Amino acid sequence: QVQLVESGGGLVQPGGSLRLSCAASGSIFSMYAVDWYRQTPGNQRELVATITSGGSTNYGGSVKSRFTISRDNAKMTVYLQMNSLKPEDTAVYYCRLDTGTYFTWGQGTQVIVSS
Repeated sequence: QVQLVESGGGLVQPGGSLRLSCAASGSIFSMYAVDWYRQTPGNQRELVATITSGGSTNYGGSVKSRFTISRDNAKMTVYLQMNSLKPEDTAVYYCRLDTGTYFTWGQGTQVIVSS
């Protein structure tokens, strides 16, 4: 079964940028869509962005034009480039592999946007 490991989170000032990575193990990675979600305490996970196996993308309304999702199947990695970060982007960010039959989640990476 595929395992996912997120990295790249940290503390950044408002207006700054971060790039998150979601590294997968397992050859089936390239066959399926991958999502980025985020979660703040007491709230449900919110879909941030999706990239299909073919590279089509979709974004949540609050991050459109600021975030970019991409994938490198050779490296079995999905990226989330986050620009113009705002304090309300503070959350734990998770990636999720969607096989259509089951989901696999990573452990999450914390992003804090604060001055």
